[in-house]
Amino acid sequence: MSTLANLFVSTIPTVVFVFVLFVIFNRFLYKPLAAVMKKREEETTGAMARARAQAAEAEEKAHQHDAAFQAARQEVYRQREAARRSMLDDRQATLDKARQQSEAIVKEAATSVATEVAQSKKELLATCQSLGHQIAATVMGTPLGEG
Repeated sequence: MSTLANLFVSTIPTVVFVFVLFVIFNRFLYKPLAAVMKKREEETTGAMARARAQAAEAEEKAHQHDAAFQAARQEVYRQREAARRSMLDDRQATLDKARQQSEAIVKEAATSVATEVAQSKKELLATCQSLGHQIAATVMGTPLGEG
């Protein structure tokens, strides 16, 4: 057993050295590295959270912009439709006025033509009667009295 005890005693400095190395490694390397890793993870997580928040905010602004754009487009369409209706109303009013004027001109012309026709008929009747008397006088050879 003395060899075993001797071997055990000779390993004590190695165990102490490994323990001291473990404490040194833990204190000067592992803990600072773990702290840096934790801080990096927190910053990454925070940055991702901020990015998500900014993306959500950008999405909301995009929706607001789209809604405002759609409202503006509807307003332009409404104004365009109002202008078109106004133009059509003006055109219809102009057409109605032109139609009334042309109807008045046609009525006036029809009245004038009717008057001229009536007068022409009277003149034609008088001329026919005169020609009839002349023809009768020429055929009969004697002048006939007017009557």
